[in-house]
Amino acid sequence: MKSRIKQKSISGVAPVFLLNGRTGSWFFIALAAFILFFSLVQPQSVSGVRVLTTDIVTPVLSAFTKPFSNLAETISGVSGMAELRAENAQLKSENMRLKEWYQTALMLQAENKSLQELLNLKVDASYKYVTARVISDAGNAFVKSVLASVGSSEGVQKNQAALSGEGLIGRVVEAGERSSRILLLTDINSRIPVMIEGSRQKAIMAGNNTNYPVLKHLPHDAGIVVDSRVVTSGDGGVFPAGLPIGRITKDSDGNFTVKTYTEMNKVVYVRILDSNTNQNLILFDRK
Repeated sequence: MKSRIKQKSISGVAPVFLLNGRTGSWFFIALAAFILFFSLVQPQSVSGVRVLTTDIVTPVLSAFTKPFSNLAETISGVSGMAELRAENAQLKSENMRLKEWYQTALMLQAENKSLQELLNLKVDASYKYVTARVISDAGNAFVKSVLASVGSSEGVQKNQAALSGEGLIGRVVEAGERSSRILLLTDINSRIPVMIEGSRQKAIMAGNNTNYPVLKHLPHDAGIVVDSRVVTSGDGGVFPAGLPIGRITKDSDGNFTVKTYTEMNKVVYVRILDSNTNQNLILFDRK
């Protein structure tokens, strides 16, 4: 008896004693065999007991597992929020890159259009010219001019004509080593001898810092027709004859003005002509 008590204190677990002190292993084996045999003979009774046991145990298991389920959902939600934040940051970064590419595409599209228009300006092969990009707008409310990315190193000189793809935009007033400044037709200091096609009437086109330079020194009986084509006359020897400028319009005061072919604020590329090489310039016909 003392040895049994000592064994109990050592193991910490009290064995089950049935049937005159012997363990009940055979008892439980027999009970399990009986339940198995009974389930084979009366399956409906066993099924009812199983269902009853399930009904009793299910709420207990549900209450026991609910905290763990809530914890799992919370962890999943936190993980999902982190993923959403990371995805949102990635989408914002991609959106910024797309905006940058979109602006680049628009710039390239404008340059491509300007170059295509410039190619339509057909110049005699014997006439020298240089193509340049407009690098900045040096104009303000009182001075209308642009800077081109070519200078005297490329043969650019003062008073040379500058054209866009549509027609004349002005003349070179300053020529540095690698850049030049072009005074636009619309500048208030600009004075250009022009001729109106059809009537062959000559006049002076004076800039007024607007998009519609004024025609001056026209006789009253000139018979000017609105929408007539205006080109350079070649008088004075600064510009070759026949450079396209624009078409005749009329303002609210009855003065004849010129709507230039070129929108001056949209010029990207220019062609600067060397007026010393040839005075016979063949240009395309604007209709």
